[in-house]
Amino acid sequence: MSAAADVLRVERLTVEYRVGGGALSAVRDVTFSIDAGEAMGLVGESGSGKTTLGMAILRYLPDNGRITQGSITFDGTDLVPLGRRELSAIRGNRIAMVYQNPASALNPSMRAGEQIAEVYRAHLGLGREEARQRAEGMLDLVQLPDAHGAYDRYPHQFSGGQKQRIVIGMALAMDPSLLILDEPTTGLDVTVEAEIVELFADLRSRFDTAILFISHDIGLVATVCERVGVLYRGELVETGATQGVFERPTHPYTRGLLACRVPPGASKDSRRLEPLPAGSREPEVDACSFEPRCAFREPRCRQEHPALFASGNTQHSRCFFHETVAAAGPPAVTEVAGRTAAPADNTLLDVRGLRRVFRSGGREVIAVTDASFTLAPGRILGVVGESGSGKTTLARMIAGLEVPDAGTVRLADADVTRLAHKRSVEARRALQMVFQHPDGTLNPSHTIRQILRRQMRMLSPGDGADRDETLATLLEAVQLGPEHLDVRPRQLSGGQQQRVAIARAFSTSPGLVVLDEPTSALDVSVQAAILNLLIDLQQRENASYLLISHDLAVVRYLADDILVMHRGEIVEHGPAAEVFDAPRDPYTRKLLSAVTVHAGKVVRGGPERERDTAGGPIRA
Repeated sequence: MSAAADVLRVERLTVEYRVGGGALSAVRDVTFSIDAGEAMGLVGESGSGKTTLGMAILRYLPDNGRITQGSITFDGTDLVPLGRRELSAIRGNRIAMVYQNPASALNPSMRAGEQIAEVYRAHLGLGREEARQRAEGMLDLVQLPDAHGAYDRYPHQFSGGQKQRIVIGMALAMDPSLLILDEPTTGLDVTVEAEIVELFADLRSRFDTAILFISHDIGLVATVCERVGVLYRGELVETGATQGVFERPTHPYTRGLLACRVPPGASKDSRRLEPLPAGSREPEVDACSFEPRCAFREPRCRQEHPALFASGNTQHSRCFFHETVAAAGPPAVTEVAGRTAAPADNTLLDVRGLRRVFRSGGREVIAVTDASFTLAPGRILGVVGESGSGKTTLARMIAGLEVPDAGTVRLADADVTRLAHKRSVEARRALQMVFQHPDGTLNPSHTIRQILRRQMRMLSPGDGADRDETLATLLEAVQLGPEHLDVRPRQLSGGQQQRVAIARAFSTSPGLVVLDEPTSALDVSVQAAILNLLIDLQQRENASYLLISHDLAVVRYLADDILVMHRGEIVEHGPAAEVFDAPRDPYTRKLLSAVTVHAGKVVRGGPERERDTAGGPIRA
């Protein structure tokens, strides 16, 4: 295979952002290529440069971003020197991008089909009727039910998965040579994610499209992509065939990312997760960027910047000691000895006959119907189900954010079936909630000290000295330091913000904490640290959790019991091991069958290709 087969070739690309009068390198000296019909994945933590790299290829960088070095060759043309008019002829036509949030990519005031038809009119000059026919054909191709009727509906009338199908249809309308997918399934249910992945596989076989798949989900990348690049601080630190990289990582960062993942079938009672160390300092200039966090570091790592070394038939690693890393195998597992779940013979939370109906446009939508269950002190109940199944509505009624139309909620034998502000101080202190996006629940104008002290002042008895002692204990428990007290939420990372939200919830020593997707917006490394933190706090405080999540691996790991919801009803409820290992309800079996394949085994895609260090085909 010759270099001419490359649809995309990125050579020594460096991207900088101008920040506060200085320059910040977001992508550094990156080189790779993708062939027609091939899928390459990019993985790494937030801030590693994944999205910046995707935006740079499309030349969609913000005003303060610029390419300072390198080339981006697409179908033989370098995109870097092109002007706006030349780029407009390529964007959406020969290169297309699918973003994480489909709702933000669709115009809410335009009918769904019109948004695809607009692509045909703009690029092909088609008339309205012919553009409509082509758009309906594309809606049918992306497997949207009733393509003719779907054309005339607005985005808000579709589910999240259906919106993503429409966005994919827009991206594929002009049969692009390159499709860039930036976290295209994040936030989608496991069943919808499986359908979207299957759709990608089908479309690749039809169009022979090259795919750049950007994701923090290692399991998903292993399912979709033949090759993978691992980004850290803007650099490619490991590349190679996906299966080889994930089965035999040769860079400490890749090894650490894989160790952070929740193993299939694992539970908190059998093993502890291994988060990446945070690193106590910035790397030295011209040194290895991962050195401050690396378990394999030597003095050389602080003095030299490693190149990409050949570390296998198709792998390359930016590590001086890649052979040692490969030989070390996976990190040692921390076994948990003697930890068992609390008995279920007492009752902390008693939910009976909860029902909630929403009325919209003259019709009724039953969100939750006849929900009944109990939760014992010290136990964790996982609630799973697709979007629209009623999980969050159930949690909001229990937390007092909504009032049920029927039924009761009893907490510690007290009736709390009312809005939270009408509950007693004791009830509000005993039940706390941690949300998916901590930045939306922390007052941006307050410091962390003010946020935590306000919660304690409102709900916890005691004088200022008691609160100061509690505050110090809380900070230590959530692994934050005194230096974090006088900063504001925007100055913290997403993981640190979630630690503050958890600290606030535990500041009142609650008996029950409702966790609504507490880790779904976090990197895998931060997720591991937060899950360990939640387990430690739960054990220390003997608290109960009501855990809502679409990540079944996380639910299996944390929960003692599982409650499965479908269309507002509880269809299965029992011990976690029994529900996961021997599900009785057909809907539960459907959910479990859709779980993404474990990283390390590529189950879809074309044949693997051998590559050279720079990412191009190996030449004879």
